[in-house]
Amino acid sequence: MTSTTQLSLAGGAQGFNWLPVFVAEEHGIFAKHGLSIQYQKMGTVDKATTAVLEGEADLAITPPEGAVSNFVQGGELRTIASNSNRLPMSIVAHSSIKSIKELKGKRVGTSSLTEGTAIYTQLLLAQEGLKYPGDYEFELAGIHTKRWEALQAGEIDCAPQPAPWNFLAEREGYNLIGEINDVIPEIVFAAIIGRKSWLEKNSAVVVRFLQALLEAYEITNDPSKEDITLPIFQRITTKDDSDLALRGLRYMRDMGMWPTDLSIPGKALETTVDLMIRANLLSESARSAAAGLFDRAHLDVALGHQPAK
Repeated sequence: MTSTTQLSLAGGAQGFNWLPVFVAEEHGIFAKHGLSIQYQKMGTVDKATTAVLEGEADLAITPPEGAVSNFVQGGELRTIASNSNRLPMSIVAHSSIKSIKELKGKRVGTSSLTEGTAIYTQLLLAQEGLKYPGDYEFELAGIHTKRWEALQAGEIDCAPQPAPWNFLAEREGYNLIGEINDVIPEIVFAAIIGRKSWLEKNSAVVVRFLQALLEAYEITNDPSKEDITLPIFQRITTKDDSDLALRGLRYMRDMGMWPTDLSIPGKALETTVDLMIRANLLSESARSAAAGLFDRAHLDVALGHQPAK
């Protein structure tokens, strides 16, 4: 019988992308693999990265930008698996706006002028010939819940909104006029990161953790297992709205949000690095070095591709 090992796992908000983790927790999969998970909700994604870097947490599930920056500077952070490889987000516009082209001269809500939502939106609008600056304005409206409030108040004309809040807006009469996934089909939305020295010392534990997640991801991606996944997804998203939660769950699952093999495709990491360079978070000269961030040695063992050491 495998002895139980405690493993501390950090994250920012621990929202919808954590669905497979909570499946593993609540259905005894971690326990079956001899793991007791200590959850650390840090409040922000950068604090989750810092928690791993400083040894406050063993692993983190968080966007990989901080790990990329650390790695290219010769630091210890590595990504060992993907958590999610898609951006489940729509452009939500007022009912009077029917298409992206009609956003000319309009106000677009975002959480930043240089990162994340602003970059995604620029790429999508550029496909329809709209340029920034010039053709539209960005308004700092905050995170998705604040953007929804700004839309309702008429302070902005449109905003990128993640599922299932995009479908909430549509139900309230707003239009979904574009999908971020169409312009950014693969990106490392969040990854599992760890410190190289800790990973090497705790290899067997890491492999067991990944094996547990592989089981949970299989359940998460199985349409016949919605009796397991939907109640958890609803709890971490819409609370009391099961119809909206079901639509959001199926939207994410069907677009391939949660990779069954936990791998980070080369194209997904390349896109992440490219957007960091666009946002001046990384120099162009660091592009090739960043490609080595994904250390898949433990994942290969978990998948049975390599024997355990």
